[in-house]
Amino acid sequence: MRLTTVAHMALPEGSLDSFAVRAEPDPARELPVSYDQGRHVGRGDREGSWMAVSFRLPRAAAGAATRAALSEAWQAVIARHGTLRTVFSPDGPRVRLHEATVDDGAWRSHEMGAHGTTRDALRALLDAECRPYAAPSYLLALVTPAPGEPDARPVVVVASDHAHVDMWSLLILAHEVLAGTDPAARDSAAPDLAAPPAVFADHTRALAAMPEAPAGVIAHWREILRAGGGGMPVFPLPLGDVSQPSPAVVEVRDVLREDELSRLEERGRARGVRLLPAVLSELARLFQDLAGAPLRAVFPVHSRNEQRWRESVGWFITNAVLDIAEPDPASCAAAVDEAVRLGAYPLAPIFERIGSAEEPPGMFAISWLDMRRMPLGIDSALEPQFVSAMLPTDNIMVWFIVAGDGLHLRCRYPDNPVARTTVGAWLDEFTHRIAEAARA
Repeated sequence: MRLTTVAHMALPEGSLDSFAVRAEPDPARELPVSYDQGRHVGRGDREGSWMAVSFRLPRAAAGAATRAALSEAWQAVIARHGTLRTVFSPDGPRVRLHEATVDDGAWRSHEMGAHGTTRDALRALLDAECRPYAAPSYLLALVTPAPGEPDARPVVVVASDHAHVDMWSLLILAHEVLAGTDPAARDSAAPDLAAPPAVFADHTRALAAMPEAPAGVIAHWREILRAGGGGMPVFPLPLGDVSQPSPAVVEVRDVLREDELSRLEERGRARGVRLLPAVLSELARLFQDLAGAPLRAVFPVHSRNEQRWRESVGWFITNAVLDIAEPDPASCAAAVDEAVRLGAYPLAPIFERIGSAEEPPGMFAISWLDMRRMPLGIDSALEPQFVSAMLPTDNIMVWFIVAGDGLHLRCRYPDNPVARTTVGAWLDEFTHRIAEAARA
């Protein structure tokens, strides 16, 4: 499973179609808005706020039969997941969310026009349709390869504004679309499609009903904000002028092959830790050597902490912080456990008590996804990709992806000469050190 962007994804040249439904919100059926949804949608209607998954259909022919099967499968997915039948709207400084009635939808064909490539046309389509206040803010697209393309299998793209999905959700949606178009492609671990999953709004209600966070959690958040001058952690090396967002550079690096990954895991087990602390140990030591600084970074953690949420679609992610003062693996493992604890309690009441957490220019975030531990996977023969939008940035974000073929990372950072030099050299040194650690 590759993690890429719409500007770099593998996509054949060909025709672009989409199946779009319309959603009519009901003012009488209002739902609660989660803290993270409110922050995301509250930034306003905009392009580039979506995320997507793409995959090849397990058949070589395209046409009317393929489109009919896809539209039927996608309508069943919409009917199954409540969050796909909701619409956000602005109400002054507030964000509101209402249940919606969704129509039967229709296929549309999209001309390449001035877009040049299929990839460019897809980007323009998703930027236009998958916006925070769109009704709805998701879309299913189909790319049918042109004659002469080496692989004739169509590519399906399922995209949504981030407010309605996380990466786990995208896997669920992809699996259900695949199951609806080709039952033979259904994963044996996939959920029973006859049983409706819990709705994300119930998760929001459950968080709101939780008791106050323990004093130790509140104190650690206060300490984190104090260390950051009232904001989240920033990258400890020079990034140049990040006072305003600038076009983003995105680098994807293959860090470890499968055999190297196995050796690093074995080394971690010998020290009593899993793979993530072993990787963080090398990263923390690198920051100590290059900047004389601890490793502090925003660290998204999932909140699917009950079985009932495992088959649901929604934004089951909240932010915590990795705070690693010592680079030894045991300290890194303890820091991961503490980050999970920080993210286990609703953030809104914590920040209401200690002050809001600003997201300063240069903010540093690390995301970790081990596909081998996900309840669902997509056959690599279908060439699956997680696809993100492209938008200007003033911060640095690193995603680590672990899969059966090894470890790779994607890094997004501002496009200026200082950041290119700094981050490029940092990535070079980090990948070198990880490879050395795997060979040790």
